Amino acid sequence: MTGDRAVQVPVIPAGVLASASVELAACRASGRDTPTMRTLRPKLVERRETYEIRVVGGPAAGLRDLYHALLRVPWWGALAVIVGGYLTLNALFAALFVATGGIANAARGSFVDAFFFSVQTMGTIGYGSMYPATRLANALVVAESVMGLVVTALATGLVFARFSQTRARVVFSAIAAIAPMDGVPTLMVRVGNERRSQIVGATFHATLMRTTQTAEGVTVYRTEDLALARDRAPTLDQSWIVLHRVAPTSPLHGQTPESLAACDAELTLAVSGTDDTSLQPVHAQHTWLHHAIVWGARLADLPFRQL
Repeated sequence: MTGDRAVQVPVIPAGVLASASVELAACRASGRDTPTMRTLRPKLVERRETYEIRVVGGPAAGLRDLYHALLRVPWWGALAVIVGGYLTLNALFAALFVATGGIANAARGSFVDAFFFSVQTMGTIGYGSMYPATRLANALVVAESVMGLVVTALATGLVFARFSQTRARVVFSAIAAIAPMDGVPTLMVRVGNERRSQIVGATFHATLMRTTQTAEGVTVYRTEDLALARDRAPTLDQSWIVLHRVAPTSPLHGQTPESLAACDAELTLAVSGTDDTSLQPVHAQHTWLHHAIVWGARLADLPFRQL
């Protein structure tokens, strides 16, 4: 806490991350705090802005990015693909067994018996009640056994890759605030680590993206780096406020809410570090659109208590 008397901050309930609640205190244009500063309604942290980038005219991804897509979908989606693919493959071989016949002790033309035999073959169960009785049926058994080995290896590799992934659970403040600090206008955002583990050697990189025009009159979308007051943290195990001084050399110098809206400005903060539990690199980022940058306000202190 910084001890600002003008800011009234509610106590965060136990088990709730301090950075998950953001409270703003309005400042005067001169930058001096006053005893009559109003307190705004707390807001929850937003993880990302609601828009996506689509490539127009590019080739369709198709099956080339299937593995990458399976790593990005939720666990239930990946398991549904694995189970669905397994059942579909067995249904395909069951249809082939029905068409060719040659399965001893299976009802003639029974898809159910052929499906059960296919599952026993692919799973190398082999109860012995049904078995291939012709060369063609044996050839299908060989093909299904090889296919079963490939599918099992792919499914095992996918599950292992997902388990070995370490995803950061970093939360960001819903807004970015600009207010005077030590007599200098300062952009401030809050980040926090939701996990009980620590992110060691955390680094922060802030950029401002906006549309500008070149000397030739061509409109381009330009990215400019924002120098941070401190771009590294020894550990990120609680909330941390990232500061950028709006000095004369800053891309934000002389800007207003209207000018940022006119150039479709976006503020992006990237966080990277090493998870101290898995010892793997983790990263996260968040984008604030121009309407999420609040002027003449600052992020209030967020104390938290422990059980």
